[in-house]
Amino acid sequence: MTIEPIGQRPRSTNLIMNNLPPTHYQQQQQHYPQGMQRPPPPPPPPSSTPGAQQRPQYPMQQGAQRPMMPPPPPPGSQPPVQNWQPPANGMPQHGLPSQQGAAAPQYRSIPQQHQQPQPMLPPQQPQPMLPPQQSGLSAPPIQQNMAALSQQMGGMSIAQPPSQSGVQSPPLTSQSQSHRTRRIYPTANPVSPSPQSSSVQGYPPVSNPQAQGYPSTSMPGYPPQTGAPISGPQTFVPGAQVPVPMPSGGSPYAQSPGGASVAAGTSAPAMSRPPMAQPAPYEPQKPRIDPNQMPSPNTVHIHDQETHASQPYSTALKTNVPLACTKFTAIDEGNSNPRFVRLTMYNIPNSEELLKASYLPLGMVVQPLADLDPAEEPVKLIDFGEEGPIRCLRCKTYINPHMSFINGGKNFVCNMCSHENPVPDDYFCNLDMVGRRLDREMRPELSKGTVEFVANKDFITREPVPTSFVFAIDVTWGAVQSGMVAQAAAAIKDSIYGGLGLPPGAKVGIITFDRSAHFYSLLPSLDQAQMMVVPDIQDVFVPINDGFVVDPYESQSVIEGLLDALPTMFANNRTAEPVLGAVVQATHDALRSRGGKLVVFQSALPTFGPGSLKQRDDVKLHNTDKERTLFEPQVSFYHDWAVKLVEEGICCSLYMFPSTYMDAATLSQLSTVTGGELYMYPRFDGSSDGKRFAADLRADVQRTYGGSGVLRIRTSDGLRVEDHYGNLYMRNHVDVELAGVTSDSAIGVSFQYDGKLDEKQDVYFQAALLYTTSDGQRRIRVHNLAIPCTTLIGNMFRHSEVDTSMNLISKMAVAEALTAPLKGVRERLTDRCVQVLTAYRRNCASGSSPGQLILPEQYKLSPLYTLALLKSPAIRGGADVPIDQRIYHMCLLRQFSVRQSLDYFYPRVVPLHILADHEGVANEETGEVALPGFVRASYTVLDPTGAYLLSSCGALTLWVGRQASPEFVQEAFGASSIDQIDVTTMSLQQLDTSLNQKIHAIAKQLVPARADFMSLQIVRQGMDQAEVLFASKLVEDRNNDNMTYVDFVCAVHRQIQVEVRPKGPVEPKWSYN
Repeated sequence: MTIEPIGQRPRSTNLIMNNLPPTHYQQQQQHYPQGMQRPPPPPPPPSSTPGAQQRPQYPMQQGAQRPMMPPPPPPGSQPPVQNWQPPANGMPQHGLPSQQGAAAPQYRSIPQQHQQPQPMLPPQQPQPMLPPQQSGLSAPPIQQNMAALSQQMGGMSIAQPPSQSGVQSPPLTSQSQSHRTRRIYPTANPVSPSPQSSSVQGYPPVSNPQAQGYPSTSMPGYPPQTGAPISGPQTFVPGAQVPVPMPSGGSPYAQSPGGASVAAGTSAPAMSRPPMAQPAPYEPQKPRIDPNQMPSPNTVHIHDQETHASQPYSTALKTNVPLACTKFTAIDEGNSNPRFVRLTMYNIPNSEELLKASYLPLGMVVQPLADLDPAEEPVKLIDFGEEGPIRCLRCKTYINPHMSFINGGKNFVCNMCSHENPVPDDYFCNLDMVGRRLDREMRPELSKGTVEFVANKDFITREPVPTSFVFAIDVTWGAVQSGMVAQAAAAIKDSIYGGLGLPPGAKVGIITFDRSAHFYSLLPSLDQAQMMVVPDIQDVFVPINDGFVVDPYESQSVIEGLLDALPTMFANNRTAEPVLGAVVQATHDALRSRGGKLVVFQSALPTFGPGSLKQRDDVKLHNTDKERTLFEPQVSFYHDWAVKLVEEGICCSLYMFPSTYMDAATLSQLSTVTGGELYMYPRFDGSSDGKRFAADLRADVQRTYGGSGVLRIRTSDGLRVEDHYGNLYMRNHVDVELAGVTSDSAIGVSFQYDGKLDEKQDVYFQAALLYTTSDGQRRIRVHNLAIPCTTLIGNMFRHSEVDTSMNLISKMAVAEALTAPLKGVRERLTDRCVQVLTAYRRNCASGSSPGQLILPEQYKLSPLYTLALLKSPAIRGGADVPIDQRIYHMCLLRQFSVRQSLDYFYPRVVPLHILADHEGVANEETGEVALPGFVRASYTVLDPTGAYLLSSCGALTLWVGRQASPEFVQEAFGASSIDQIDVTTMSLQQLDTSLNQKIHAIAKQLVPARADFMSLQIVRQGMDQAEVLFASKLVEDRNNDNMTYVDFVCAVHRQIQVEVRPKGPVEPKWSYN
């Protein structure tokens, strides 16, 4: 890949499209006259390669509205199979990307020495047969020739900019230059599940591979197939429902055996699905686009890590901040550490017009209590006494390094509003020759971007106390039978007494509930806990005056005895209706005077008592415009009480263990409004999910925590806050109320203009969080940023930050999805990706060849991350996503930090069968384990003779190839063959072998927060149903109701070409409604 400056433009990646196809008008002239019917092609001749499989074609879904697509064949017909000839060269299959040499590779051929076996076929999730308007990236029909796009995409290559590479594309004809306003939204091919399918918990059923016409699991090198198209070279037609295979010659027309040219838009039997019981042999085709040359997060992250590995990052640079996934050490020199605050761009446009021209988002993601690297300097604590910290008298901005002092140090000028303020006499200091205070370096508030002030009485409404934790456990019949009660009791005990333990002064209380609420006296003077039952849940109260919340170390024997006894106490409980609403009310009353955290473990829909809910899930509404009605709360009870919890500084974390519908849309308000988090474990099984649950609870309870928080964002004159996104509550339009805030809490903020900025001055931002520490101290943490202002759109792209931008965009998309149809949300996400890249093309690369897709260097991963977001259960189409699962993933996107969202968008895949001697071994000085290079998240790179470890959002999956060597299997798993590997334990057995120890070390390095509770799913190729879930995380493949990475980039490029063409007669625009 060649990346270099183009004139004064930011660095960009150029994808050159050679051999532009004929225009739509020219192609129409080659279609068969209306009414003429082509003879069906004869059956395909036998393949010359023994055992090869012929590539089938697929029809459009019945009822499709796209133009120029052949209709499905009549029932009972047996359509012939199109006979494509395989290319002379194969495509790279597995392992690390092949080395192509120094020159920019072209995708027309692959050197003989790099030929590898044909790519494997990834398992796919079956998709229900839906009308095209209900599928993933749908759009109004557009008039364009599908095969033309296929041929155009087939010529993609990466090369130098046109001024240096000499690649020129044919000029556009007058017909191709007509102005078009309709967007292209390609849609994946949904496939209905077979009758013989079996289900995996919380996910769609797995179809019978043989019934779909694909290799069975007994064939080596092939995983179970579920109706996905054959992997390998394909062309995707925007606006169509299915991929259209192209002949190796690259013609935009399919050639029938008789030699007649068939236009892509003509109905023909050859486009029908072949008989499923008799699949044609598959033969690999010459790849049109090498996926290994597409922009990859792995390459970007490696480059950024190398940039910041040799020296610390100084925040005084103001730009080029390390990526969120990069390990770095920051030196605070006036700007806040990027761990605390990240902007979507580090050159702020001076006007709203310039921002709109770029289509880039302007905002920030604040993580106010983020953990620092051990090598970084802790945040300084400053005490100004009873008067409190110095602030601007007009806008209340806190004193910071970017305020200037005048009149010999007697006054200071606010960097936000330019107001002149007097300096208190006890804070006066003389200035040096350049107007800076002589004590600047001795005062952290004047030299550090992030500081913490001790709050004075003006910020204290009640006496702050250490955090109190109340654990409320559902003990109904379903919770006991699933093992949740036993696992919750063990996990609570570990979170209190294991690991780091609770902070000094913390208190603990325990509640159990079914149709009644049970409270426990935990006084240290007792031999065992005393239970008191409140059956009148309509007027619930806490019957214990002293002993409900206690010091966990003084009452350790009482607490541990109760937790150990809980599973047997309720073993014979037959009650199935939990009274969650009453528990929330009781906890509010118990913690009203002190605040704290409520941790709820819920296993069933609360159908009894206050806040009772009804079963309202309707599968007929799934994947329709009315689906969003299921995202709305069923009752206002939980929102109203969540607001009351916020008023008292009580945060709620909700752990859900659904076996059926639980109405997460309503119950999740307990966490989203109070600043807590939602956790979900569908069809909970203690043996397989217990470790993950225990790790989540320990991290939730023991991480940095602040209570009764209030966050306010301030900006320079000319900018103002537009909206906030995340788990929060706002009583007014400026103060973000957070009943609880942790080291992982992240708040998205978008800005808008109310004036014009001065390009000669920096733009300032300040985020101030008032909160109570877990040990009971009231403090104000302040983060400051000073960012250059620009009048050049090229600088905006050069200093943009795609990771933060996509995190903010995902939060905005979730907020929109609660009030608008998901179909429109998906369209606008694709729209935004196209608009940003089109704006760059128009303003920074207008002289480039029309055949080039030029991606901004800082934004080249935007198409991949957009595709990943479109494939997420929160946003994607399809009726197979349970509503509770969709709501859960929406909550994840709302609460994710930038670092967490990167893991969510793109998993890390580590090859384990080619480890070097130093890989998987901890460094003696730092303790960090050396990791091997990551490979792309695609099934085509997986070697069937190897094994790979996939990490996504803390979940680990170890995929083992069907042809893995017995030696590897024995050393890694202690099994004689792959058939003997135990895949039921959700863990990897500890062995004394070097390879096994390396795998454990790598796994712990990938998810260090879960090192003590390592949960690992082992998946064997072609043998385990869980492989479908594994394959669904490989975002570069065709899955999750959407297309491949390559196809998506091709579709985006086509739309950019439409947008940048010279304007012709204006056509009426269509809307998303």
